[in-house]
Amino acid sequence: KVIPSLKHFSLYSERDTDKYNELIVPLVCRMTNLEELNLHLVVYCEKRFIDGYDLKRNVISRLLQLNKFVFNIRSRLPLNDQAYLSSNEDCQRSFNEGQCHIYSSPYPAKYYEYITNNFPDGLFKYVREVSLYDERPFEHEFFIKIAKCFPFMEKLTVYNKKPQLNKFDERSTDDNRHLSVIQYPYLRLLDLFDARDDYAEQFLLEFKTCLPIKVDLHVHFSTLNRVTHNFTRNATRMNCAKIIDAVVPCGKPSALKQLLKDYMPDLKIMFF
Repeated sequence: KVIPSLKHFSLYSERDTDKYNELIVPLVCRMTNLEELNLHLVVYCEKRFIDGYDLKRNVISRLLQLNKFVFNIRSRLPLNDQAYLSSNEDCQRSFNEGQCHIYSSPYPAKYYEYITNNFPDGLFKYVREVSLYDERPFEHEFFIKIAKCFPFMEKLTVYNKKPQLNKFDERSTDDNRHLSVIQYPYLRLLDLFDARDDYAEQFLLEFKTCLPIKVDLHVHFSTLNRVTHNFTRNATRMNCAKIIDAVVPCGKPSALKQLLKDYMPDLKIMFF
């Protein structure tokens, strides 16, 4: 049944849906006089990604009165049929699943999820929450790009178990003098629960990163212990001193509180 009286429609969901073609597109196309449309979706597809061609054919061409279309659609696809991989959009693949992320400009959301090494340059002034995921390592240059593209980022989550290929040691002045120290002036929460030790080093070593004051860190105790050399490493001391809250999975909190207090004096820590 046609819905001719509706002029504006918004659909926002952070949960995956597999009903895009079955329910969402038919519903939108019933709104024949729609003038403004907002779609923010995560779609699980069976055969092909949702790309610009799909939107033009199945949505835009059917809404003749449409004059404003704001969209942010991330579609996921199992990679058992490689023939349907799009080549013209920001498509990314891991071992078992690919994703295609399309959005209107300027980017409309406050979050940007699952960024990989294929991420293009751009300026995303409204984004506050970012997550990074890849089956390939993130190198120092990649984090430089992230800091530039998301200058007002407040929360960063890293998912990566692969070791960095280009590592630097604080004793090697020849290597370190070529590094640009990365700054995240608005960062308030750094989640490294699902990241290899290398990425804790990336953010805690003072010649790689300059953290802002008052950062909340989520990390495994074993990672923090290794990266700081049992809380004695000078090169991580400055950034660790800026951490005020930490969530640390650990089985023996009482024996560690004094050790952590000496190395991270302003820390309020929650063990579990």
